[in-house]
Amino acid sequence: MTGPRRPREPAHPLDCHERALRLLAARPRSRRELRDRLLAAGFDADQVEEELGRLEAVGLVDDARFARAVAEQHLVRRGAGSRAVLAALAARGVDRATAEAALAEVAAAERVPGEEERARALALARVQRLRGLPPERAFERLVGFLVRRGHAADTARDAARSALGLS
Repeated sequence: MTGPRRPREPAHPLDCHERALRLLAARPRSRRELRDRLLAAGFDADQVEEELGRLEAVGLVDDARFARAVAEQHLVRRGAGSRAVLAALAARGVDRATAEAALAEVAAAERVPGEEERARALALARVQRLRGLPPERAFERLVGFLVRRGHAADTARDAARSALGLS
């Protein structure tokens, strides 16, 4: 006859570390994203916070660097507006001040065009898909597309007029 079952031994401390490193190897993550994933994996909150502190200390978790990379991707590759970048960073758990600082830093870089230029370039790239539509309908669709990409409504209207030759 066997005695009562012993409770399972707690996870080895390296398990949380290994899981965090695997998550970071897949793609960069904000502190909150990583914390949420580790907690969802069943690790103790204290253990997760300790691990996150350790990863921050060695530079593997850095919300400011993460925010700059996300802002650059959205601004340069996607032609997104500032609102979309801030929303994407907020959804990933980056605080507003860090997100705004990253956006300003990336937008100030020489290789990133201004908001109006990004909207115009995006409108020009999209306008070919709207051929065959009446100008009013093409204008509405183009403005809607630009607003969904995070551009202000007035900027979207100006870019759509320019791309459609309606100025």
